[in-house]
Amino acid sequence: MPPETFYTPESMLRHPLRLFRLMWRDLLASRELAWRLMVRDLSAQYRQSLLGITWAFLPPIIMAAGFTLAGEANVINVGATDLPYPAYVMFSTALWQTFVESLNGPVQAVTLAKPMLARVNFPREAIILAKVGEVFFNFAIKLVLIVALFIWFQIPTHWTVILAPVALIHLIMLGTFIGTLLAPLGVLYQDVSKGLTIITGFWLFLTPVIYPVPNEGIFGSLVKLNPVTPLLVTTRELATTGVVSDAHQFWVVSVMTIFGLLLTWIGFRIAMPYVIERVSS
Repeated sequence: MPPETFYTPESMLRHPLRLFRLMWRDLLASRELAWRLMVRDLSAQYRQSLLGITWAFLPPIIMAAGFTLAGEANVINVGATDLPYPAYVMFSTALWQTFVESLNGPVQAVTLAKPMLARVNFPREAIILAKVGEVFFNFAIKLVLIVALFIWFQIPTHWTVILAPVALIHLIMLGTFIGTLLAPLGVLYQDVSKGLTIITGFWLFLTPVIYPVPNEGIFGSLVKLNPVTPLLVTTRELATTGVVSDAHQFWVVSVMTIFGLLLTWIGFRIAMPYVIERVSS
């Protein structure tokens, strides 16, 4: 028999230990549902697409081709990169795409689940977990492209490549943290989804995806203040050169992300009943 749930007017924040026990219980209880939701969404995503998993490869390849041609025509000058430029852009774009998927996922999932949220009582964490699983699955497909890049361009690997997944997980956690923070608002206002499209488009150019990290000027300062920069760059460096250029900034952003994700999880649990009540009325 499933555990009984009691609703009281008293805020759960007054009893943090009980709140964390409930959060952990619901997280464990949501695993099977999250798996089913992930399989359903992935099946629908690739079944209804003519090109299928090819969409995981196309954005990095097209972006690399475009900026490589622009560089050869002296339209842009991005400076020296640690890798051959086409490989640099493709690898970085795959990482950026993974971050954007982890950012958009919670907002899209909660918005699409509005009818189910209003009618069925289930652990809301299942929706977020399903999207996180989908992000990892899509990156596994991109990994085929990344391995092909290493072979084609004969990029040497270092033992630090085994640590690259740790930095990648932190990058996905950052996206999930921001996406989960915006998810309740995304249910109430469509502006959130539309705004994210504009913001991530601008955010891309503040992230060293098509250029190395600049060291001077206002633009260089903005790029370094960008929280995605140390996580994406560290993932790329661990997988390629083996030399981490800014470990301190990486851990600062990682610790902030972990605490932020925990606080956002609490806020998500507290906000969702009110959001569901509002969209149901």
